[in-house]
Amino acid sequence: MQNELTTLDQLEDLIHTEMASILYFYNDHCAPCISLRPKVIKLVEEEFPEIKLAFVNSEKFPELPARFSVFSNPTIILFFDGKEYRRESKYISIPQLSAEIERPYQLIFDN
Repeated sequence: MQNELTTLDQLEDLIHTEMASILYFYNDHCAPCISLRPKVIKLVEEEFPEIKLAFVNSEKFPELPARFSVFSNPTIILFFDGKEYRRESKYISIPQLSAEIERPYQLIFDN
Protein backbone atom coordinates (compact mmCIF):
# COMPACT_ATOMS: atom_id res chain seq x y z
CA MET A 1 0.00 0.00 0.00
CA GLN A 2 1.13 3.51 -0.77
CA ASN A 3 2.39 5.57 2.20
CA GLU A 4 2.41 2.58 4.51
CA LEU A 5 4.54 2.97 7.62
CA THR A 6 6.04 -0.09 9.27
CA THR A 7 8.28 1.21 12.06
CA LEU A 8 7.92 3.48 15.06
CA ASP A 9 10.76 5.65 13.73
CA GLN A 10 8.81 6.26 10.51
CA LEU A 11 5.70 7.27 12.46
CA GLU A 12 7.61 9.58 14.79
CA ASP A 13 9.45 11.13 11.85
CA LEU A 14 6.20 11.83 10.01
CA ILE A 15 4.53 13.37 13.06
CA HIS A 16 7.46 15.57 14.00
CA THR A 17 8.65 16.71 10.56
CA GLU A 18 5.30 17.50 8.93
CA MET A 19 3.15 20.43 9.97
CA ALA A 20 0.02 18.28 9.51
CA SER A 21 -0.37 14.52 9.25
CA ILE A 22 -2.96 11.79 9.53
CA LEU A 23 -2.28 8.25 10.67
CA TYR A 24 -4.87 5.78 9.40
CA PHE A 25 -4.81 2.51 11.38
CA TYR A 26 -6.49 -0.43 9.66
CA ASN A 27 -6.35 -4.14 9.04
CA ASP A 28 -7.15 -6.17 5.94
CA HIS A 29 -10.05 -8.06 7.58
CA CYS A 30 -11.99 -4.92 8.51
CA ALA A 31 -14.77 -4.03 6.07
CA PRO A 32 -15.20 -0.47 7.40
CA CYS A 33 -11.43 0.05 7.04
CA ILE A 34 -11.54 -0.98 3.41
CA SER A 35 -14.62 1.10 2.51
CA LEU A 36 -13.45 4.21 4.39
CA ARG A 37 -9.89 4.27 2.98
CA PRO A 38 -10.71 5.69 -0.50
CA LYS A 39 -12.97 8.33 1.05
CA VAL A 40 -10.20 9.53 3.37
CA ILE A 41 -7.70 9.55 0.51
CA LYS A 42 -10.09 11.61 -1.62
CA LEU A 43 -10.80 14.03 1.25
CA VAL A 44 -7.12 14.70 1.85
CA GLU A 45 -6.21 14.98 -1.84
CA GLU A 46 -9.09 17.30 -2.75
CA GLU A 47 -9.61 19.44 0.35
CA PHE A 48 -6.44 19.25 2.44
CA PRO A 49 -3.48 18.58 0.12
CA GLU A 50 -0.88 19.83 2.62
CA ILE A 51 -1.72 17.05 5.08
CA LYS A 52 0.50 13.98 4.82
CA LEU A 53 -1.60 10.81 4.99
CA ALA A 54 0.02 7.55 6.08
CA PHE A 55 -1.36 4.08 6.73
CA VAL A 56 -0.52 1.59 9.47
CA ASN A 57 -1.57 -2.06 9.29
CA SER A 58 -2.51 -2.82 12.90
CA GLU A 59 -2.55 -6.56 12.28
CA LYS A 60 0.92 -6.81 10.73
CA PHE A 61 2.61 -4.30 13.05
CA PRO A 62 0.76 -4.49 16.41
CA GLU A 63 3.43 -2.53 18.28
CA LEU A 64 2.54 0.63 16.31
CA PRO A 65 -1.13 0.94 17.31
CA ALA A 66 -0.13 -0.06 20.84
CA ARG A 67 2.27 2.90 21.00
CA PHE A 68 -0.60 5.26 20.12
CA SER A 69 -3.24 3.52 22.30
CA VAL A 70 -5.25 2.44 19.26
CA PHE A 71 -7.58 -0.41 20.22
CA SER A 72 -9.94 -0.62 17.25
CA ASN A 73 -9.93 -0.26 13.49
CA PRO A 74 -10.32 1.94 11.64
CA THR A 75 -8.78 4.69 13.73
CA ILE A 76 -7.67 8.03 12.34
CA ILE A 77 -5.36 10.29 14.33
CA LEU A 78 -4.84 13.84 13.10
CA PHE A 79 -1.69 15.72 14.13
CA PHE A 80 -0.93 19.42 13.79
CA ASP A 81 2.57 20.64 14.59
CA GLY A 82 3.53 17.32 16.20
CA LYS A 83 0.57 17.25 18.59
CA GLU A 84 -2.48 15.04 18.45
CA TYR A 85 -5.42 17.22 17.52
CA ARG A 86 -8.23 14.76 16.85
CA ARG A 87 -8.89 11.02 17.04
CA GLU A 88 -11.77 9.15 15.43
CA SER A 89 -12.50 5.42 15.61
CA LYS A 90 -14.93 2.90 14.15
CA TYR A 91 -17.84 4.89 12.72
CA ILE A 92 -16.16 7.87 11.07
CA SER A 93 -18.17 10.53 9.26
CA ILE A 94 -16.25 12.09 6.37
CA PRO A 95 -18.22 15.38 6.49
CA GLN A 96 -17.62 15.62 10.25
CA LEU A 97 -13.93 14.82 9.82
CA SER A 98 -13.66 17.49 7.13
CA ALA A 99 -15.30 20.06 9.40
CA GLU A 100 -12.90 19.18 12.24
CA ILE A 101 -9.87 19.64 10.00
CA GLU A 102 -10.97 22.80 8.19
CA ARG A 103 -10.34 25.53 10.78
CA PRO A 104 -6.86 24.55 11.99
CA TYR A 105 -5.86 23.71 8.41
CA GLN A 106 -6.85 27.19 7.24
CA LEU A 107 -5.03 28.84 10.13
CA ILE A 108 -1.81 26.97 9.33
CA PHE A 109 -1.79 26.80 5.52
CA ASP A 110 -3.91 29.71 4.25
CA ASN A 111 -1.65 32.55 5.40
